[in-house]
Amino acid sequence: MTSERTYHHGDLRRALLTAALDVVAAEGPDALSLRDLARRAGVSHAAPAHHFKDRAGLLTAVATEGYALFADALADAPDLRERGVAYVRFATRHPAHFQVMFRPELYRADDPALLTAKARATETLRAGISTLPDAAHGEGPRLTGVAAWSLAHGFATLLLTGNLSDALEGRAPEDAFRALAGLVFAPGAAEEP
Repeated sequence: MTSERTYHHGDLRRALLTAALDVVAAEGPDALSLRDLARRAGVSHAAPAHHFKDRAGLLTAVATEGYALFADALADAPDLRERGVAYVRFATRHPAHFQVMFRPELYRADDPALLTAKARATETLRAGISTLPDAAHGEGPRLTGVAAWSLAHGFATLLLTGNLSDALEGRAPEDAFRALAGLVFAPGAAEEP
């Protein structure tokens, strides 16, 4: 009998993705290696290459899954403010996906499955702009979308990096974001939660 580990795994692809998400959440995407993931999954060091080819392929799969989950998370939000809340909620519930999704240098940005998932998420985000009154569009829907994205992404990033703990003054992040979005997109209409 050989001492090499054999390729026995119920769903190795999922196990490797899960292990990758654990590493990214704990140590960041730069700490990720296929050899370490193989060790964690208890398979030969060559087994991950069967599913992902290389590190960029694995991170492409993480980003693709992230964008699909992201689009699902945003889909039920009734308006732009609640899409922003869903954005923040997604970042806190899926911090590893979030870290990878917005770093295109880590993955194959031209991957067809990634492009499809990303386009769906982008369209879902943009649909929130249509819920604003025409006057709130300011310079136009495209620039309003960039402002909304910047607000939600900046807030989520600051939250994940621990830079908002004092600023929130005990408020739930979602409530703080709602108030902040009210200040930016409906001046004078923000209410204290």
